[in-house]
Amino acid sequence: MKKLVIVSVSVLSLAVMAAPGICAAKKAEKTDAKAKFDQHCVACHPKGGNIIRPDKTLSKKSLAGHGIKSEKDIVAKMRNPGAGMTKFDAKAVPDAEATAIAKYILTTFK
Repeated sequence: MKKLVIVSVSVLSLAVMAAPGICAAKKAEKTDAKAKFDQHCVACHPKGGNIIRPDKTLSKKSLAGHGIKSEKDIVAKMRNPGAGMTKFDAKAVPDAEATAIAKYILTTFK
């Protein structure tokens, strides 16, 4: 009986110690992509448009026409955009947020 209690207490202790890490991981996964898009992108890309370069909207057709077809391509463009667009390095927009924004763009602006 003592052995069962010790094992149960040990398992419970491990679960309690792991819980904060699990909760933090869940919070990290729940990036509000729309909020991040609004924070970093909407000023120049309202409703998926482009106030600087109207020919370069965030529609799938426009993106594809400029060689941008995937989340990875969008993140790469955020990191090294070229003339007319603000550069968003990993310090300004961490990778998880950048990926969330890219997914938001691909699913929102068709």
